[in-house]
Amino acid sequence: MHHDNSFLNLIVFLSAAVICVPISKKLGLGAVLGYLIAGLLIGPHGFGFISDVESVLSFSEFGVVLLLFVIGLELNPKKLWTMRVPIFGLGGLQVVINSVLISGAAYLLGCAPATSALIGMGFSLSSTAIALQILNEKKLLGSSGGQSSFSVLLFQDISVIPMLALVPLLASGLNGMGNDALKTFAYTVIIILVTLIAARYLLRPILHFIASLHLREIFTAMTLLLVLAMAFLMQSLNISMALGAFLAGVLLADSEYRHALETDIEPFKGLLLGLFFISVGMSVKLSSFLQQPFLILGLVIGVLLLKIGVHLGLARLFNLPQSQRKFFALVISQVGEFAFVLFGAGAAVNLIEPELQDILLTVVTLSMLTTPLVMLLYDRIICSFEQGSLQEADVIENDHNKVIIAGFGRFGQIIGRLLHANKITATVLDYEPEQINLLRRFGFKVYYGDATRLDLLEAAGIAQAEILIVAIDEVESNIALAKLAKEHYPHLKVFARARNIQHVFELMDLKVEGIERETFEASLRMGAQVLQNLGWSPYESVKAAHIFRNHNIQVNEELYKTRQTESAEFVTQAKQARDDLAKMFEEESQVRPHESSW
Repeated sequence: MHHDNSFLNLIVFLSAAVICVPISKKLGLGAVLGYLIAGLLIGPHGFGFISDVESVLSFSEFGVVLLLFVIGLELNPKKLWTMRVPIFGLGGLQVVINSVLISGAAYLLGCAPATSALIGMGFSLSSTAIALQILNEKKLLGSSGGQSSFSVLLFQDISVIPMLALVPLLASGLNGMGNDALKTFAYTVIIILVTLIAARYLLRPILHFIASLHLREIFTAMTLLLVLAMAFLMQSLNISMALGAFLAGVLLADSEYRHALETDIEPFKGLLLGLFFISVGMSVKLSSFLQQPFLILGLVIGVLLLKIGVHLGLARLFNLPQSQRKFFALVISQVGEFAFVLFGAGAAVNLIEPELQDILLTVVTLSMLTTPLVMLLYDRIICSFEQGSLQEADVIENDHNKVIIAGFGRFGQIIGRLLHANKITATVLDYEPEQINLLRRFGFKVYYGDATRLDLLEAAGIAQAEILIVAIDEVESNIALAKLAKEHYPHLKVFARARNIQHVFELMDLKVEGIERETFEASLRMGAQVLQNLGWSPYESVKAAHIFRNHNIQVNEELYKTRQTESAEFVTQAKQARDDLAKMFEEESQVRPHESSW
């Protein structure tokens, strides 16, 4: 039987991802850099396990297509319309200013005017895949900086259409091709509009029919067919495939099938997007870099600094929150994957010489590689510095409140509102400026500041307070604050929110007075409702939940005592706890009356 290298290549890809990505995540470098390093290692310029980079890159671009489709599902047309100012205002200025400045720099470095213009357009673009992946990893897509970044990326995908149309015009010296380019552009716009209108009115009936068959695999196939068809149509018009998929997602954003479509696409999106990052890493041409390392490094640094400067200016112009301007400037500072296409089109019409093309593509790839590293420096250095100096903590008025709440997210808000409703005032500390501004608009007295800073706690009146509520979501900061409070203010009663059982044990080590797992009580209440709907009486349902609750608390206390001993004893005790719980329910079921109600 004949075997090709497809299976072997697949094993190489998966092995590289499984090894490099977890290590990168563990080191705090992020998943994207792990994929890029994996590609660099297995590519033709690394160990040479994979040689056909072009075909892999072409196939893996479908991961970016799926990513944009999923994002489109989150933005219905009405919401997209509300974003028109940042999309066309911020996005348009970003592309125009960067294109002009980079074109001017290329011309000063000796490139021809037409070539300079092409380089400016290509370098003005950012990587949709890398930027959105970072935003998703950090869960910042919904923030002001995330929305602004997305608006710029979306406009860039749209701007690729006229950019590609300009390539033959630049090559011909802008003579004799104006009418043809205008006709092509108009034809493209008409095709897009007809497609969108047809999809708007045909997709839902088709999806309704497929869903009525109750064949999950066919619905998944229909989802993939939809995205592939839109991507192919856009590609045939020399438009970004990702833009076509995004428009398809927007059309279905307010449909009843949105969640089902997103669920079906998610696993394919993750794998193919990882493959895309690996293929980008594979495309790094170390030979080009080694021939002219200082030139290429200089170009990479120059482009990044220029774009970051432009982005900071635009962030200020469009009134982005001070705390998010640097993040916005950095996350889209790299050159995007569509520059590969644009420079390829330029080379096809002799606008770029092969040697220059190699240099430009190496600069593009290396700029992508720098983004995860730049964001790591942002997290480790810039954020830490800004917390202490860029945005000074509020001057806190010591109201001599008995309660201090650290963290006013979904958990801390409920506690604060309960206290407020019962005429108990509390001093609230939080470090999310946008969250604070929103809460202040609704009358809450909230102060900006990192609650793990001892000076801020003292300013908030912790020495006179009786209770500290640690409602911070991030586990390390949560533990750090509880430890700080116990060390310096032994009189204080500390009540802490816990993420999981390990978090509970760490808080128990600190001897805090109250620990509440954030989902435990809600899960018990729902469990009691489920029992009641299965025919149990209200009394039986609630009692079963209480039995489980008390038993769980007792088990946790016993496990806490033995968790530092031999692991075998810990496992044995955990198994014994499950057996004890089963025995308790068995005994309870024997004495439980068959007909009991309140």
